Amino acid sequence: MLADTTKDAIRAAYARLKDGLPGFRARASQGRMIAEVAKAFGQAGGVAVIEAPTGTGKSMAYLIAGVEVARFQKKKLLIATATVALQEQLVQRDIPLYLKLNGIEAKVALAKGRGRYLCPRNLALAANSINDSAQMGLAGFDADLVLWTKPPQPRDKQALAKLGAAFERREWDGDMDSAPEPVSDLLRPMLTTSAGGCTNRKCAHFMNCPFFTARRAVEDAEIIVANQDLVLADLTMPGESAGNGDPSWGGVILPRPDETLYIFDEGHHVPGKAIDRGAAEVYINATVRQLSRLGRQVHAAYSLTDKETLGKLSLDKGDEKLQELSDALEELEKEIRLAWLPDPSETEPMYRGSLGQLPDAWVAHAQVLSANTNEVQRWLAAVRRAVVEMTDGGPTQEALSRELGMALERIDRQARCWRAWAADDPDNAPPMARWVTLGGDQQLVCHASAVSAGGLLRSVLWGNASGVVLTSATLSAGGNFRGFADAVGLPGEAVTVSLPSPFDLAAQARLEVPAMRTLPDAREAHAEEISQWLADNLDWDAGNLVLFTSRAKLDRVLQKLPIAMVRKVRAQGSLGKSQLVAEHCADIEAGKGSTLFGLASFGEGLDLPGKLCETVVITQLPFAVPTDPVGATYAEWLESRGRNPFIEVSIPEATRLLTQYCGRLIRAETDHGRIVLLDRRVVTKRYGSGILKALPPFRRVIERGN
Repeated sequence: MLADTTKDAIRAAYARLKDGLPGFRARASQGRMIAEVAKAFGQAGGVAVIEAPTGTGKSMAYLIAGVEVARFQKKKLLIATATVALQEQLVQRDIPLYLKLNGIEAKVALAKGRGRYLCPRNLALAANSINDSAQMGLAGFDADLVLWTKPPQPRDKQALAKLGAAFERREWDGDMDSAPEPVSDLLRPMLTTSAGGCTNRKCAHFMNCPFFTARRAVEDAEIIVANQDLVLADLTMPGESAGNGDPSWGGVILPRPDETLYIFDEGHHVPGKAIDRGAAEVYINATVRQLSRLGRQVHAAYSLTDKETLGKLSLDKGDEKLQELSDALEELEKEIRLAWLPDPSETEPMYRGSLGQLPDAWVAHAQVLSANTNEVQRWLAAVRRAVVEMTDGGPTQEALSRELGMALERIDRQARCWRAWAADDPDNAPPMARWVTLGGDQQLVCHASAVSAGGLLRSVLWGNASGVVLTSATLSAGGNFRGFADAVGLPGEAVTVSLPSPFDLAAQARLEVPAMRTLPDAREAHAEEISQWLADNLDWDAGNLVLFTSRAKLDRVLQKLPIAMVRKVRAQGSLGKSQLVAEHCADIEAGKGSTLFGLASFGEGLDLPGKLCETVVITQLPFAVPTDPVGATYAEWLESRGRNPFIEVSIPEATRLLTQYCGRLIRAETDHGRIVLLDRRVVTKRYGSGILKALPPFRRVIERGN
């Protein structure tokens, strides 16, 4: 329970916010959210899920409660977001404003993964390699240590020079997101590193490494902002021993979970990101090629270290281990190709194990591969350690350390896939999804993934963290949190709250369902009718957003529109998202019409207030793609237990996404407009009335069918 002094501090902070923010308007929803965040953080291991619609002022609400409780409990406050835009908003605007209004001095840090920072070692390697045009690597390098996959362009050489000079003069801190010169897709991975490629304290550049400088800032900070991927990565790393023999998780990159209060903003992304953390895939042919290259790198390591044995293996024995692994991969490939004949008419052929079960012969091969991969992993770790610990190996040592570290990361991902293929599923939990795909180059790819985030989050987050709040504008289906609770394995004692919108939605917006003749399953006819409706009924001189569930339908509709209207469309994919939106806004401000055509990513996080968006058109209900192997496996498991996946998963998730899409329209009290749904299934199907009822209380205009 919260002490009275903490409650008083929260009330005082809220009062200062009211007095200090120009034009502040007290909102009941914001007050309720402050209370719920404080209540959750006031209990050891407390968990709250708070749905807070646009306009609630949720960032200030969780800062008021979170900062004060964290200060009194001497805990860290960690805010995890799904987008860079929200991270920057919090670090550059919201948090400094909150601290200033309350006269608080607190250290704030933005935590990012290694891949978002310059690696000074790799910068030096890349810059030095420019002088070796024969190899595009450093003099004396083995061909397998070549840095450049193709000759550098003049702009790459120019970028290297400018970045190096700016970093050396300390005009740039090494954050790649604020690089003083654009960095090409070829150059960026050469200038950054992953955990496997990093030699930590053994690196000559350790003391001025941007990543470790940022890490030290995170250690000192009281308020930390990070992306959800980094937080989940940290939570899934084995931490210090819990002291009772139980494994502990987290606290490796970020503060320890038991010393941290977590806020997951944009929390609807958490289930998908947690599932992605445990996913693994192996490209069989590419892996065989990589093993061949790795063999040559290992030869270089034995030669450089001048050791006869590394990791208790001679070079010959090590070669045998690599060959055994390569042979086992080729044996599995033969087995799969004998048993599975892909349908030539499918553009992306897939074999999915029903309920996650693969043929016994494949499982037997996976068990062999799992054992072989683990042996290679242990040996390779010892080889790399020997290279890293050398006292003077020169540039070859640096490059070998990096390459062997990255190879270890690849082998770890392979090991996870084979473990998943070889393991039995627990009786009372959803099975792993296991499947094979055939790429355009006819390469077999083996995949494995959890189908629910619940198991992972139960083991690493709930009960381990000091407190957790998940918040977003859309977490429920019309106030029903069962789907989200299942998706994240929410503990039974967690509190779920759906706050009302602070806007007068019935007066500000209307939801229209026109009398369409066709349903989305008649793809060509529906696309034709969408284009006709847009041509006849959209105000092309205003700001509009049209959302599609597939690129194919977006393209078909665009092809069928009159050319005069096509000229006013900005379609996702033609330019970068930020540039498209900037051009759209510029045209609207100049009095011209502009219409954005977008897919799912345009349906959330897009802020187009006022005249920038006066009509949102949703071309069809956003049901998940039925061929998704993760969703299909989970659906099968639900059916096997007598449950209905369409009712339990598909409809709630489509309702949540639809609500998210509707949220693009009303962004402020002064906004007005309409949402148009060109999918009559909400009228003709039994489940449609439930979806309509769950949507926000816009005024409904449902045309009668012909």
